[in-house]
Amino acid sequence: MHPHQEGPLSRLRRGHEDLVLELLRKHGPLSRAELGQHSGLSRTTLSDIVTELIESGAVVASAPGTAPRRRGRPVEALTLNPSAGQAIGIDFARRVVHVSAVNVAHEVIGSASEPHDPELPWDERIALAERLVGTLADGALRLGALSAIGVGVVGPVGDPDAESAPARPSPELPALLRKRFEAPVLVDNNTRLAALAEATWGAAAGGQDVLYLRLSHGVGGGLVVAGSLHRGAYGLSGEFGHIAVESGDGRCSCGATGCLETVASVGAVLAAYRRAGGHADDLAALLGALEAGDPSALRTLEAAGTQVGTVLAAVCNAVGPGVIVLGGELAAAGTPLFEPVERALRAHILPISRDRVDLRPAALGEAGGALGAIALVLHQSPLLSRYPARPG
Repeated sequence: MHPHQEGPLSRLRRGHEDLVLELLRKHGPLSRAELGQHSGLSRTTLSDIVTELIESGAVVASAPGTAPRRRGRPVEALTLNPSAGQAIGIDFARRVVHVSAVNVAHEVIGSASEPHDPELPWDERIALAERLVGTLADGALRLGALSAIGVGVVGPVGDPDAESAPARPSPELPALLRKRFEAPVLVDNNTRLAALAEATWGAAAGGQDVLYLRLSHGVGGGLVVAGSLHRGAYGLSGEFGHIAVESGDGRCSCGATGCLETVASVGAVLAAYRRAGGHADDLAALLGALEAGDPSALRTLEAAGTQVGTVLAAVCNAVGPGVIVLGGELAAAGTPLFEPVERALRAHILPISRDRVDLRPAALGEAGGALGAIALVLHQSPLLSRYPARPG
């Protein structure tokens, strides 16, 4: 049997556990009777689920309060145990490592990031991630009942024959991480995980059909279709950066020419600005030029945003999202980027969809990939109901 497959009874039981945990997260302490009313589970089923969650340490039963029921003993309250353990998410981006941790109550304990040379070997990236994790919660993190780590990486995941970006990890990465952290590891594409995070907690929370695009040192994205994160065959969903654009002629990291990534990534936009006579060694300098109203900087963002909006319109016409979330470092340009994106999107999308698609900036910033990795591990989000991956 494939290690990620579950039987129907296991899925049903996990669904019941997720329901109880979600109710306690949403409502706070509840009695067993109140949990039964909110969940609709039978008394026997609820008792079994609660007993297992208490034994695992995810739920604690508080001492009965002083107020008695009308008859009989005071009622004990069940609550999430914030100290039961944490889930850790790591995002190995091209030039930076991001880490985040949440407790069993889904409260974010902390996040940390550190940039590095893009050619840094993987064993050193893992050591960096371990050091950053050690800085969270004053070094007191422990996995406990949530003994798994979610990891985001650049490029396709799950297809050993796929060519991807230069930062693609070796197949041994999960084993190296398991050895370092002594916990199961679940690996997925970091941009798709950022899409999951934005659709779970961020700008598109509650959306059933969401298109996420990240404009960073690479360009990629993710799709939520009919309320479920879409992974695609071989883990290849969301590679919007490799959609060809009419005016693009630069060589892409995938080996092709004319990809969106060659005109809308951070490096491509900086290069275009310099060709136009601007002076900027990094994105911060370009953002400063935009704020100062530099005409060359504004025209550069106008051109990039137009290409982005055109590609987004094509994807929208194919999959019909209700929300588009635009993130990544380049999104910090704000209005000079979003306005041309919006204009091109409206110009090329089907007229019937023009007023039905909402373009929004990402809300979670650089922590999105790491937080999405945590959501993947917890498997709590309804967006993962048909998603195949589970911790090993």
